[in-house]
Amino acid sequence: MSVADIATETGRETVDVIEDADGDATFVEVDVSDFESVKRMVDIAVDTYGSLDFAHNNAGILTGFAEVTDIGEDQWDTLLEINLKGIWACLKAELPVMEEQGSGAIGNTASESELVGMGGLASYSASKHGVVDLTKTVALEYASRGIRINAIAPGPTKTNIQTNSPGTDTDPTSMPFDTSAMTDVPMDRVAKPAEMAGAAAFLYSADASYITGHTLPVDGGQTAD
Repeated sequence: MSVADIATETGRETVDVIEDADGDATFVEVDVSDFESVKRMVDIAVDTYGSLDFAHNNAGILTGFAEVTDIGEDQWDTLLEINLKGIWACLKAELPVMEEQGSGAIGNTASESELVGMGGLASYSASKHGVVDLTKTVALEYASRGIRINAIAPGPTKTNIQTNSPGTDTDPTSMPFDTSAMTDVPMDRVAKPAEMAGAAAFLYSADASYITGHTLPVDGGQTAD
């Protein structure tokens, strides 16, 4: 397995976790907003493991909570460049390899914010709407070529996205995910990252062999209506 991240420390920690579980993993530093960096990531994965059977495109940032008129142009551009252009760059690098193989499955990380409106998250929600529509469109383009493309839409999940995203407002009133974001989750808790990984793994599995172009909510029932 090839693990890629712009944050080398956490990326290498992930490799250590995989190896401690008797898995095989390598780390590649990548900037998803730079296509050449993404292309290098894919090339290294193929050179190391001989093929690209599955790929999950997960990079994303959250640049704080603000009304749309309070979002700066640079802030908007940075978020869209990583959250949406980054997915495009990954697909552009991954799909030719899978098409040559005649098989493969890709997963993209969207968000529940694509399914419901969320005040204060205009740029983030716009980027994730783009991810969902990009997933659908590309899935249709490659459905007859042996390649499946789906997305997961996580609900509140215990990650470091708020504290590690550039420009994030860390003031307590910005709804940290481990407390106030779970107030409208029917299951009354935030998700564990492993629960997102499990959903993604299902979409790559043979059990999902007839599923493509789908966005799977993994949100504790938050968007059920």
